[in-house]
Amino acid sequence: MGSKSDKAAGLANQVVGNVKQGVGKAVGNERLQAEGVVQEAKGKVQKAVGDVKGAAKDATKKVAAAINKKF
Repeated sequence: MGSKSDKAAGLANQVVGNVKQGVGKAVGNERLQAEGVVQEAKGKVQKAVGDVKGAAKDATKKVAAAINKKF
C-alpha cells in the first residue's frame, strides 16, 4: 500500500474500532469492546506506517533534488 492508502485504511480502522468499543460498552458486550480496542490499535499502527512511508518518500525526493542540483 502507498502512504495515502495506509493512512486512509488506518483512520478507517480507528473509527470502526472506536464504534465497536462504544457499542460494546453500551450493550455490555466485553468481547465487542475488546475487538474495538484491537482494531483501533491496528488502525493507529497502520496510519503510522503511512506516515513513515510518506516521510521516507519526501526525504528521498529532497535527496534526489539536492543531488541533481549539484550536477
